[in-house]
Amino acid sequence: MKSDYKHIFEPLTIRRMTMKNRIMMTPMGTNYGEQSGEMSFRHINYYELRAKGGTGLIMVENASVDSPEGSNGTTQLRIDKDHFMPRLFMLTETVHKHGACIGIQINHAGASAQSARTNMQPVSASNIPSKAGGEIPRPLEKEEILRIVKKYGEAAKRAQTAGFDAVEIHAGHSYLISQFLSPITNKRTDEFGGSPENRARFASMIMKEVRAQVGPFFPIFVRISADEFLEGGNTLEDTLDYLQYFQEETDVIDVSAGLNGSIQYQIDANYLPDGWRSYMAKAVKERYGKICVTTGNIRDPKVADEILERGDADIIGMGRGLIADPDWVNKVEFGDICDIRKCISCNVGCAGNRIGINRPIRCTVNPAVPTGDSYKKQHINKPCNVVVIGGGTAGMEAACTAAEVGCTTFLIEKKPYLGGLAAEISKIPDKKRLADFPNYLIHRAQKLKNLFVFTGTDASASFVKNLKPNIIVNATGSLPLLPPIPGLHDNLGKEGSKVYSIFDMIENVNSYPEDMTGKKVVVIGGGAVGLDVVEFFAPRGAQTAIVEMLPAIGNGIDPVSKVGTFALMDKYGVRQMPNTALKEVRPDSFLVETKEGMEELPFDYGFVCLGMKANAPVLDEIREAFADDSSVEIVNIGDSVRARRIIEGTDEGRNILNTLEKRSFL
Repeated sequence: MKSDYKHIFEPLTIRRMTMKNRIMMTPMGTNYGEQSGEMSFRHINYYELRAKGGTGLIMVENASVDSPEGSNGTTQLRIDKDHFMPRLFMLTETVHKHGACIGIQINHAGASAQSARTNMQPVSASNIPSKAGGEIPRPLEKEEILRIVKKYGEAAKRAQTAGFDAVEIHAGHSYLISQFLSPITNKRTDEFGGSPENRARFASMIMKEVRAQVGPFFPIFVRISADEFLEGGNTLEDTLDYLQYFQEETDVIDVSAGLNGSIQYQIDANYLPDGWRSYMAKAVKERYGKICVTTGNIRDPKVADEILERGDADIIGMGRGLIADPDWVNKVEFGDICDIRKCISCNVGCAGNRIGINRPIRCTVNPAVPTGDSYKKQHINKPCNVVVIGGGTAGMEAACTAAEVGCTTFLIEKKPYLGGLAAEISKIPDKKRLADFPNYLIHRAQKLKNLFVFTGTDASASFVKNLKPNIIVNATGSLPLLPPIPGLHDNLGKEGSKVYSIFDMIENVNSYPEDMTGKKVVVIGGGAVGLDVVEFFAPRGAQTAIVEMLPAIGNGIDPVSKVGTFALMDKYGVRQMPNTALKEVRPDSFLVETKEGMEELPFDYGFVCLGMKANAPVLDEIREAFADDSSVEIVNIGDSVRARRIIEGTDEGRNILNTLEKRSFL
């Protein structure tokens, strides 16, 4: 209950804005805006859901102060013209109805802009790209710098006029102000480069201009990358030094971390613990006595409350956690902790969609990010029996959704427990956060009195028929892909052989020594599963190699995981072998073919991780049993259609609603 987390629910006044609690939704791009840069109605609904959910302060995603030059995305919000204000006012008016405060982050992308979207060469402090392989920007002239400073002030004034309670200036994450602050990207020799004071001059001028435009009573936040986590970049001590030059006009310092080249610390990787960044906010608070925001994989309300109690920070910033569950705050306040749909930090639907492939954001665990759980207001109009075969995440989502709209639902799982592949993978230490999703689904299922779960049960046709189904959902998941490579089936998991699958590793995950120096590990398969194995063994000192037939390792994984994984492989000297095919499996070596010819790779542990394939062992039998009964609808979902990611299975599980509607049950 609220009293259990009293620090979270303590109000906070900043100038003339009072937050009802200490939870701030941090600014995250969504790709929900209109092509024009105007706020869309879907966008307004997305933020309203988080306001309804109890969030104290919503900081809207970064809005461009100078488009197209400073644009950060194809549908990024704009605040550089007056005609964007009416829709922004509609947003603030809507959010205020629910008792939440609302601010907006204003930004210029600098070298993080893309000429393919803007038709302009990006600009920056110097001609240094914002990331490896990025476009070379044009250094800004002094008069251009002064013009952009004015643009920030004008944008802040528009925000104030449109009804926002505060404004945040983005000075981190490889955007323009960050590009001036960081010695990695600022090589100038004029008054805007060189010393910390000079590199901070642009930020200082912006802060003063914004304060002049909004007056003395309007809160100003500034977001910084307190540690850039890159060689040659600002450390926390460097940041504490340069902050002296612009902290005076700042009311709140939003203490973030990382640049484009260290994005795994900016958009936190899943292995980073709850609240891992709070030491940075504490350092800033101790030096300057400012109100500070801390972020960093905070999913557990106990961790959030303890950070506030210790005084490490004054505000808890939550981003992806509120994408996953817009009602996080209300659930904490009213004691429904077990009902929280925790973000698993997979970065697939959010960062993977928006940054990776320019789609609107989605979420692995929440199949209705912009629209919410409005389906729960629907109810079946006649009796309906739903049988779901398979208790993984896709099957559980289908079963819970069907039961929540009134169907009598039966969930059948062959194993003695629920959770499927997600529960298995979560046994790897760095993947333990993944268990939060099946655990949430299990708890959700337990609360539904019209959902009956059979574990340790084979879904035979006769068993299913006895349940008198109207709809049957097959969600039996996937199995490891094991092609007919010479020696593979003879050696995999066999006595006297050192060849294993990912499931063999999981089964023995607690028995491997912490120090594996001198041991050789070879992984066949450069996808997500193979990289999980590399990430487990390489830090233990094993001499590790990864083999991939395609030209690139990590094909299809999200950008956050990709940057983090490649940094890990570089750190531990992992041998990366793309364009390499497995030709033969031997008890203690793999024979592979590279561009240079055949090579034998000896190992102490050899792992074959060639992906997964659909597994639908009872589907044909079920279809045959009901072939003459047109009143029964049979659907196949998740990995039993085609091996994919959790997010596709979750979406397809929720799509049981479409089947119910098709058959006139809703």
